[in-house]
Amino acid sequence: MKKRVSLIDIGTNTALLLIADLEPESGAIQPVFHKQTILRLGKNVDAEKIIDQAALRRLIDCMVDYRGISDPHNSETIIAAGTSALRDAKNRIEIIDAVERASGVPIHCISGKEEAELTFCGAVAGMNELPELFTVIDIGGGSTEISMGSLEALEESVSIDIGSVRLTERFFSTLPPSQEEFAAAKTHINQLFTANIIPFFAGRERVYGVAGTLTTIAQVSQGLKHFDALKVHNYPLQYQDVHDFLEKLKVSALEEIIELGIPDGRADVITMGTLILHQFMRLLGVGEIRVSIQGLRFGMAQKELLRLQGKRLSMG
Repeated sequence: MKKRVSLIDIGTNTALLLIADLEPESGAIQPVFHKQTILRLGKNVDAEKIIDQAALRRLIDCMVDYRGISDPHNSETIIAAGTSALRDAKNRIEIIDAVERASGVPIHCISGKEEAELTFCGAVAGMNELPELFTVIDIGGGSTEISMGSLEALEESVSIDIGSVRLTERFFSTLPPSQEEFAAAKTHINQLFTANIIPFFAGRERVYGVAGTLTTIAQVSQGLKHFDALKVHNYPLQYQDVHDFLEKLKVSALEEIIELGIPDGRADVITMGTLILHQFMRLLGVGEIRVSIQGLRFGMAQKELLRLQGKRLSMG
């Protein structure tokens, strides 16, 4: 018996909804509906360590909307996961309670390790010809998760507090940033990556990348003014393209970035997101990243599918 579920990824910058049919007999995940909303839940969370009332209202409105979409789609279950912004917020319990009271959507705040593991499974769900060992990077608004393993088991995972929203707020006072601000951000990113990426050298031959920074760069690299899922998914993004794009972004004002086709709500943090990706590729010696439009939501779907089958995710 197939089961229809709604899976919600509540990120620092964006909230993503996937409605999918899970088929325990075949092991298939059939997407039915997608939606994304720029939420900026993590606005000022890095500095203040709380989610403010304006962000709470945006979150409630979004969850009411997603509930209103899920019900007519006949979703039997809504599974919502909160990530970096909720992890960091001292008032996360009050936020989660307020959202559930207002929308009926219960939110589970997941750890960075759990986020990395679920994203690892989700990024490659349904992909063919996967190598023995591969790596997945998820550059979010508040944190970056890196995970490595095979289809059989995850071997390494780490969650690092570098994200496009967090570091933009911390380091950039203007767009384009000053040379000093850009250099300070780059040094900080290098320090945190250098302390964490050594185990991932083993899986650098095939890397998959998920989340808005990656999909946006893949879109722009192909000269697309609007997002096209079919052209972005599994796109081989080259280091040289990322490098060239960063060189352009670091001297561009917000209006110039928006003119490139980058949506409002992502345009002000794409420079930092691209810098994070660039330094990851440079430090690890990665020449190409395969972009996946899947991520945490598909990992959540995989976990629920395995639960229906009476199995568990294999995390090494």
